[in-house]
Amino acid sequence: MEFGCKEYFKVGKCEGEKVVDGETMPLVLQPPEPNKTDIESLVLALKTNKDWFEQMIIKNSAVLLRGFDVKNAQDFNEIVETFGWDDIRYVGPAPRTHVHKRVWTANEGPLSDFIYYHHEMVLIKEYPNKVILFCEVPPPEGGETPFVPSFKVTEKMVKEFPQVVEEMEAKGLKYTFTAVSKNDTSSMRGRGWEDAFGTSDPVEAERRASALGMEMEWLPNGGVKTILGPRALTKVFDGRKGRRMWFNTVVGMHGKEASSALMADGTEIPDNVVKRCEEIIEEESIQFKWKKGDVVFLDNLALLHGRRPSMPPRRVLVSTCKYCNSSAAHFVAKWVVKNSFSECWNSRPEWLYKLVQVDCIGYVSD
Repeated sequence: MEFGCKEYFKVGKCEGEKVVDGETMPLVLQPPEPNKTDIESLVLALKTNKDWFEQMIIKNSAVLLRGFDVKNAQDFNEIVETFGWDDIRYVGPAPRTHVHKRVWTANEGPLSDFIYYHHEMVLIKEYPNKVILFCEVPPPEGGETPFVPSFKVTEKMVKEFPQVVEEMEAKGLKYTFTAVSKNDTSSMRGRGWEDAFGTSDPVEAERRASALGMEMEWLPNGGVKTILGPRALTKVFDGRKGRRMWFNTVVGMHGKEASSALMADGTEIPDNVVKRCEEIIEEESIQFKWKKGDVVFLDNLALLHGRRPSMPPRRVLVSTCKYCNSSAAHFVAKWVVKNSFSECWNSRPEWLYKLVQVDCIGYVSD
């Protein structure tokens, strides 16, 4: 492997890594010398090699920093902010808690549950380019964060179910999800709609949901059914060798108690197709054992990821990032921050919607 930053990093190995189409996943980067494990040396190395490091994330899809002395959320946040990538606030059903600046807890649902593979925020119109995870407390058993090269799933599905894949691609997909009113941390999908939309006003929630590309149906118990679609089955992103990513959450939502996945015209997706897709995703999965201080960068456009069941304790923190290149969007975002959300929405709803269109959804969901 050609490696151009030997002064700053040493290539390592981890149990569970795989070579996929000639690229090692994850690429493990370690301190070049025993006296360069401190956070200051790491931040300097990242600042000096920003462009190269980002190329490695795209090339290998996952980059694991291991052996550095990353102690806490403050250190992790310093790493995240080194790159100048824009923050994108999480929108979805998982219960999470803000920890420090751009750092949040990962899904706080029961550790005994398996969180199924997904591209982060895949159902929202705008989603993060990168998901960055930091292991503060490694679990004694289990708790891995497995990931899957998305294009490999597409390859196998097209080969085994060409007609069904073509039909799903042509029609698009429609999803539904039922959310309670208040947060329920006993469920890995227990985030209430009031927290998700930042309001307890149903009318305001509907307006904000609409800006995110959702429809809502209110339920007698105070919960809500959200409807999203049509959504794509696969996507191709720039800079990733023209690979066709399995950019959907059909397996994760099909036929579940609180969710569904159909073709956009209402056609059912055959059970055997969903079952085989689930098997393919697991066959292509990659995972490593968490170690204290690990920081892994995942290309969210190329990888699905999940969480294995775990013995406690386990504490993994997360930050999600996306580019936001529009100066106009930054102007509007600053205006939103200085005023209350409701005031901004009432006076200039089209400005807030523009943030969604130009990749600044994180500000909308503050």
